[in-house]
Amino acid sequence: MSHTSLSSTSAPVHTVSDYLDCMQVVMVNTTLPANIGSAARAMHTMGLSRLTVVDPKLPIDESSVSHAAGGSDLLSSAIIAPTLESAIANCQLVFAASSRSRHLPRPVVTPTQAAQIMLAFIDSQSTLSTKENPDVNQAIESKQKPNIAILFGREDRGLTNEELAYADYHIQIDANPDYPVLNVASAVQVIASFIFAYTQNHFQANAKTGDISLDDNKILTAQPTVDVHLRQQWDEPAITQQQLQQLTQRTTDLMVQRGLADSEHLKSLPSRLSRLGSRLQLDQKEYQLLSALIAKLSKV
Repeated sequence: MSHTSLSSTSAPVHTVSDYLDCMQVVMVNTTLPANIGSAARAMHTMGLSRLTVVDPKLPIDESSVSHAAGGSDLLSSAIIAPTLESAIANCQLVFAASSRSRHLPRPVVTPTQAAQIMLAFIDSQSTLSTKENPDVNQAIESKQKPNIAILFGREDRGLTNEELAYADYHIQIDANPDYPVLNVASAVQVIASFIFAYTQNHFQANAKTGDISLDDNKILTAQPTVDVHLRQQWDEPAITQQQLQQLTQRTTDLMVQRGLADSEHLKSLPSRLSRLGSRLQLDQKEYQLLSALIAKLSKV
């Protein structure tokens, strides 16, 4: 792979916290409240502050607080979402922690590769306000921040195939092949630590030179067979996960209408369309063009 240069004109210098604030940990259907607290503690030690809990089997309680230690504030501000779809609806990039390969897998990346993809995405998308521009409306700016989700599944069986299908990338942690399954809070800790370390190095290099040369060959040597495509040029902001699913549904409906698919036997069609959309990394203008095309074809 060639070297990718992120200059200061396309990648403004932010603080480490600015980068980390664009990321949220999403815990799905957690069984033990204590694990939510342990995950909050793990996040806090690595500078992550946004926690979403999807349909927990038991609510956040005193055991959560006791296990959170210094991260108890994360529990107070945690979002409790009824469904995974609602939790990631406004996310533009989604990762999922998975210890096993699944049916129709997304590209599998290491935690370091995931951090690289996240920061490249933030640099290309970001409209974060800075201390040098205090007059910028903070409410507007916060809505424009890139929104990245990292999904973690149940203690006993992780994420389902359907839930994994929402992710653009799957993160796998190098571990003992005889038993590569980590406790959910431990998985949060490991992935968050790689993200924090990579973000620090990224920020320090950017702060010193204003120009970061990322040697893709060195960064991606852990899994040379994975062809990870990073889109560096964006005319418009990236689409959200909700928009991707809407586009997938509209395309599926059009194919059924045109006799290209059987509504009773769709099999993996929606998943394949969703995976295709993830690879394309559509922006808002491209989403509008495809939506208009589908609407026109539906009326013909």
